[in-house]
Amino acid sequence: MSAATTTRATTPGVAPSRRPAVRRWATSYLMLAPALVLFGVFVLYPLVGAVRISLTNSTGIGQAQFVGLANYRAMLADPTFWQAARNTALLAVVSVPVSLALGLAIALLLRERIPGGGLFRAVFLAPYVISGVVVAMAGRWVFDQNVGIVDRVLAGAGLPQPDWQSDGTAAAVSVVLVLLWARSGLAVILYLSALQGIDRDVLEAAELDGASSWQRLREVVWPLMRPTTFFLTVMMVIETFQVFDIVWVMTKGGPAGSTELLVTYAYGQGFAARREGYGSAIGVVVFVVVLAATVLWWRAQRSSEDEQ
Repeated sequence: MSAATTTRATTPGVAPSRRPAVRRWATSYLMLAPALVLFGVFVLYPLVGAVRISLTNSTGIGQAQFVGLANYRAMLADPTFWQAARNTALLAVVSVPVSLALGLAIALLLRERIPGGGLFRAVFLAPYVISGVVVAMAGRWVFDQNVGIVDRVLAGAGLPQPDWQSDGTAAAVSVVLVLLWARSGLAVILYLSALQGIDRDVLEAAELDGASSWQRLREVVWPLMRPTTFFLTVMMVIETFQVFDIVWVMTKGGPAGSTELLVTYAYGQGFAARREGYGSAIGVVVFVVVLAATVLWWRAQRSSEDEQ
């Protein structure tokens, strides 16, 4: 056999030393293929479609015309859009830290096996496993200003009853409270799992060194919770910008836009007002804001870890 024949037999297009790397590369992408296909079909393709529609005057009926950035310029002069943006940002600033604190507090209580812990667990985990519409309907019934449980309790205690459906501040408070209840389940589950991974010997050593309960929480438990807190913060910020069912069922963005969020406003413009292009533009803005917030928070977290 000649040298040329030997070379052709051992290197059919790829050097022998590169074969394992190519095989690993091919295997990796083959395993990723189903997820990549789903991502492309259900995320990337709709996103590209939304960007395309946002550049038109589409109403969902008939032929749409290309209008460039006209929808985005109209957004800058739209007071309702800016009100919805303020409401969404305020909801994120208020609800995310409170949800984290509430989830950690409940997880700490459940970890100590308090009496009635099973019922306590069911109350806070139920919203996580049932439909958001059901949670919103329950919240609407609880805060109904005519027959709601909250008003009955307040009346029995001789306290004033807010107009949950007609007063803007009261409506916003009711939405925040229901949202806290709805999202606390995820925080409880993840924090409880993280707490169970902490070696009790570490906590006992800190106690023997004279650390109080608060000092153990601040100096031992909380630093170990940072990865979980980071993940929950990112997820909750994203969820806040995607809140729709609770607000739409409870208030539909009212009264007078006091509970209007970017997602509900985009839905109203795109479907109720038949301004599909404008609604898509709002959706694209929401996506960009969430992506930017996630990247900035991730970089801040990485910088904090590098400093340590």
